[in-house]
Amino acid sequence: MAKLPITTRRSINLLLDHAAQHLKVGDALPTEMRMTEIVESSRTAVRSALAHLVEHGLIAGMKQRYLLRKPKPSDYFNVAELHSATEQLQQVLMERIYERDLPPGAEFTEVELSRAAGVSTIAVREFLIGFSRNGLIEKTPRGSWRLCAFDTKFAEELGEVREMFELKAIERFATLPPDDPAFARLRELLARHEALGKGSAESHLEFPALDREFHTFLIGLLDNRFAENLNEAVSMVYHYHYQWDKRDELPRNQHAVQEHLAILRPLVRGDVPSAMAAMREHLHSSRSTMLSALHHRENSAHAY
Repeated sequence: MAKLPITTRRSINLLLDHAAQHLKVGDALPTEMRMTEIVESSRTAVRSALAHLVEHGLIAGMKQRYLLRKPKPSDYFNVAELHSATEQLQQVLMERIYERDLPPGAEFTEVELSRAAGVSTIAVREFLIGFSRNGLIEKTPRGSWRLCAFDTKFAEELGEVREMFELKAIERFATLPPDDPAFARLRELLARHEALGKGSAESHLEFPALDREFHTFLIGLLDNRFAENLNEAVSMVYHYHYQWDKRDELPRNQHAVQEHLAILRPLVRGDVPSAMAAMREHLHSSRSTMLSALHHRENSAHAY
């Protein structure tokens, strides 16, 4: 089973704390808005946490949100042992961008990010300094940080390097033995994509997190530190541009799910050439979408 995102695990622990301290068996959970305040995160994280609590018999259901039993120590995640500070910060920053809590040009402080991720301000500062090298965040004269724009040349260069690494990752499947753990992970990703593809139109709004998981899995096959570092910049850029262009978010996500399926299905069958062709098409489509969003943003800016 795939690991839950750090924000979901943290949200689960905070909701368990709230239930242990403030609720009796049979009591209803707070409103969704109140729960976002309790966990200091988004509604997406809250809903994922609630689904976990339903699955583990703590609450009655996603709609009937009343407590069935009090939390036990075994219900909690030990987040500190499961994720590094860097992974926690990456996850929190990505989620805030996905949820539009940090639109382009927004400023945030090290203390704010430290509190949201549950890590020290020293770890936050080191992470932000390192991540600022990709040009997507910058330090302001007031000591805070700002999410920056990026231009077409930057996007095109990143897309070219991304293509080299991800096509190499697809090729790697041809060298793996049939019992390699990567194939079990591959089948799991396929099942999750198929479930999303059959879900409601609105469910496709959950695609960005699955998209990042899919591409991170592929890059991880290379066991290459340069590829992994690039993947963080790619994840940020290829989702960050959506903040400027929400015109067709739903159909765009639906189309991307089908493109992922066109890659995953032949890989599960062992048909690497077909997966390579599908990956080339997906990367071309993804880059075209991003460049279109950039041109739209630039044209909008010139209109004012």
